[in-house]
Amino acid sequence: MSETADMIWASYVNGRWLHEGETISLADPGDTGRIARQYYLASAGNVDEAVRAAAAVFPEWAETPPASRAAYVYDLIDLWRGRVDEIAKVVTQEMGKPFGEARSEAVRAIDEMRFWAGQALRLGDRTFESARRHTEAYTIRQPIGPVAAISPWNFPILSPIRKLIPGLICGCPVVLKPALQAPGASVILFRLLEEVGLPAGVANLLIGSGRDVGDRLVRDPRIAGITFTGSTDIGIRLGTLAAERNARTQLEMGGKNAAVVAGYADIEHAAKEIANAAFGVSGQRCTAISRVIVPEAERAELEAALVARVEALRVGYGLDEATDMGPLASNEQVEKVRHYVGLAERGEGRVLTGGHDINGDGYYYAPTVITDVAPGSALATEEVFGPLLVVIPVADREQAIQVNNEVRYGLASAVFTDDMNFAHAFTRSSQAGMVHVNHGTSSEGHLPFGGWKQSGQGAFGIGDTSAEFYTALKAVYRMHSS
Repeated sequence: MSETADMIWASYVNGRWLHEGETISLADPGDTGRIARQYYLASAGNVDEAVRAAAAVFPEWAETPPASRAAYVYDLIDLWRGRVDEIAKVVTQEMGKPFGEARSEAVRAIDEMRFWAGQALRLGDRTFESARRHTEAYTIRQPIGPVAAISPWNFPILSPIRKLIPGLICGCPVVLKPALQAPGASVILFRLLEEVGLPAGVANLLIGSGRDVGDRLVRDPRIAGITFTGSTDIGIRLGTLAAERNARTQLEMGGKNAAVVAGYADIEHAAKEIANAAFGVSGQRCTAISRVIVPEAERAELEAALVARVEALRVGYGLDEATDMGPLASNEQVEKVRHYVGLAERGEGRVLTGGHDINGDGYYYAPTVITDVAPGSALATEEVFGPLLVVIPVADREQAIQVNNEVRYGLASAVFTDDMNFAHAFTRSSQAGMVHVNHGTSSEGHLPFGGWKQSGQGAFGIGDTSAEFYTALKAVYRMHSS
C-alpha cells in the first residue's frame, strides 16, 4: 500500500510500507503547540526484515548494469523536480530551517543526484603495465554489499541523498535510518523510489531512534558498511561497534571551524561571508564557522561589521518569507547555546550582540557574537551547534594558525587575506579536510567532503571519493599465451 499524505507516515521495507506498531508525534520547532507529523516507529523485527531483504537482493543488484541502476535515478530526478516545494515545506515544519534554505537544499539534491547518475559509467578503475611478459594487470571495484546509512536532522534532504544514491549506483542495497527529528523528506524520497519501480529490498527506510535502530544495524553481520553523519561522540561510538566485527565505516562528524581574518581590506565582504556561514541553519551545521581568529590590531573594525550583519538578521518562523534565521531544532539545542553564553556571562567572554532567548512559540534564540574569548577555553574549542560565534583575538598570524589547529576537530576552515603568501601558508598548515580562501565554508556537490582528526574517518563523501566506501578494490593479473 502506498503512503498518502493523510496517513501516519511509516518505514518502508522490502517494497511495503509498515503501518504498524508504536507511534511518535513530532512538534514543529517554530510552533511547538502544533504537531508537524506522526510516524510509526520501526521495531527490532522490522530492522531484521530490512537487512534480510537487502542481503537477499544484493547479488542481483550488484550484477545489474550500472547504466540500468542510473536509469532509476534519472527517473527519480524527473519526479523530484515537481515535489521540491512540498519537500522543503516538510523540512521547515520538522526541523525549523527557513523555507528558502530548505528549498535550496532540495534543488541542490537534483544536482548531486545527476552527478552520481553520471558516475555510473565511470566506476572502472585502472590498468597497469605488468613486469611479466604476456600479462595484463588491472584493478576493478566491486560493491561491498548491504550498507546501513545513518543521516542527521540538520540536512534531512541532502544527507540521505548523499548516502542512498551513491550506494545504489555502486551496486549496494541500502538501509537508511534518517534522524528521528526530521524523517519526512526521506519518506517522500522513498515514495518516489516506489513510483519509479525500484526493485523491492534495494532501498529500505527505517524510522526510529539511534539506540533502537542504528545500533542494531551497526552490529548486524550482514551489513557490510556503515555510513554515518552526526556528532563526533556518536560517530566514534558507532565506529567502535563496527570495528568489533571489522565492518567498513564512513564517518562524517562534528566541527569547530575557524575563520582567520588577517590583512584583508574588504572587511564588509569578510563579515558577510562569516555571518552567512555562522548563522545559516541557525548555526546547526557541522561546517558552520563558529570561531573568528583575528590579530588584536585588526579586530575592532571586523567586530563592528559582524555585529551590524548579525543584528540585521530577522529571526522568525521558517515559512514566513521575511525570516532569515529560523528556530533551533529542539529545546536541547537551545539549552546548549544558553550554557555557552553563560560561560561568557561568568567572565570567559563578552557578549557583543544577542545572548538571549527570543519570545515566541518555538525554540528561538538570538544570533549571538561573543568576543574576548581565550584560546584553549571551552568557548574556543567545544562544538556548540547553534547560533553562536566567538571572536578570539591573537597576537599575530603565526598564533592565528596555531589557534586554528588547537581543537580536536578538523572539518573546515577559512582565511580572509589579501596576502597570497599567507593564504598559501594557511592552506598548507590548516588541519582540516576543507580550506576556503576569502569565502565561507560552503561545499560543492562534486568535490570530496570530509574531515581530519575527530571530524571524520574513512572515505570522503559527496564527490566521487564516496565510491571508495561503497566498493572494494580488487587487483587482477591475467596471463595469456603469446
